Amino acid sequence: MPDAALWVLALLLVLAGIAGAILPAIPGAPLVFGGLFLGAWIDRFARVGWFPLVVIGLLMVLTFAVDVAATALGARKAGASPLALVGAGVGTVAGLFFGFVGVLVGPFVGAAFGEYLARRDVRQAGRAGLGTWLGIILGSAAKIALLLAMVGVFAVAWLV
Repeated sequence: MPDAALWVLALLLVLAGIAGAILPAIPGAPLVFGGLFLGAWIDRFARVGWFPLVVIGLLMVLTFAVDVAATALGARKAGASPLALVGAGVGTVAGLFFGFVGVLVGPFVGAAFGEYLARRDVRQAGRAGLGTWLGIILGSAAKIALLLAMVGVFAVAWLV
């Protein structure tokens, strides 16, 4: 495969990965890492060597920790039950079938429904849904920042 086609593939992987920070069915960080690794490989690691790739890999691992921590923190602050977290996950997956709005609304509805099933309290269900949803949104923002940092590390290594 010519280098130009490989660069297009690397770029598509990175862009798909950044989209994956918002869309839960797409493994964002591994795709970005794969695209950046491919970019380094195309150049035979001449400009982007092992050290920047290790830093990029650590940032990738950090995105997973941030994802879990942000959702759990948002749920904990709202006093959500474990069933609310399960509901948020189910709502997120179900929301994929309803487009972008579904991805935004699904986690809230799922968490609220799960919390209602656990405690039969509408007010607490709303708080749990909102807290879990805010955690997911803030986690997504943090993941986007980390993914952009991965790209930034690659760019600096490439240019320096």
